[in-house]
Amino acid sequence: MPFTKVNSKLIEAKLLPGQRILSQRGSMIAYTGEVSFTPNVMGGQGGVMGMIGRRVANEDTPLMNVEGQGSVLFGHGGHHIQIIELTGDTLLVEADRLLAFDGSLQQSTVFLGSQGGVMGMVRGQVSGQGLFTTQLSGQGSVAVMAHGGFVELPIQPGQPVHVDPQAYVAHRGQVQNKLSTSLGWRDMVGRGSGEAFQLELSGHGVVYVQASEEKL
Repeated sequence: MPFTKVNSKLIEAKLLPGQRILSQRGSMIAYTGEVSFTPNVMGGQGGVMGMIGRRVANEDTPLMNVEGQGSVLFGHGGHHIQIIELTGDTLLVEADRLLAFDGSLQQSTVFLGSQGGVMGMVRGQVSGQGLFTTQLSGQGSVAVMAHGGFVELPIQPGQPVHVDPQAYVAHRGQVQNKLSTSLGWRDMVGRGSGEAFQLELSGHGVVYVQASEEKL
């Protein structure tokens, strides 16, 4: 079920009986036809760690199941929207930047800084950045949001990309990640920018970043 881009801040999805979309609550702009909206708490699919992750990232707001037959317009906060088509591969998305996705995609909650260990989790809390992301895999469409527009950066073997965690939106491909800091503990407190914290992505794939560090 592909999404259609109406403009940079609005997409349209056409629903048929038996299909389902999951969307961020409050993102429905308008719809036509017989369409229903019901809460869906995605964190439960990630087990206990998924539930904890969503609390750490302040993601207690449920997604919405969108079902029926008709056409739905989605947008949220005037943010820019990027449509990403999955063809059997996997996409990791910062959960608060996930606007809507095809309900046929497999989903789970993943700790983005897992290769950074416990220190990575602590750094994530200090920086105010939720490190538990949504993993989507299969075939279908995903709509993600960004503040100020999108930049797509290639990740190539031997050429890791370092991203400010607050600018990170999503990534796909055979990619490893780790969190690091260039400052000591005394200097870290109160600092959440990329100068203090960096998300290193290596391997082969693509990372999507927003053009502004402002949180959504």
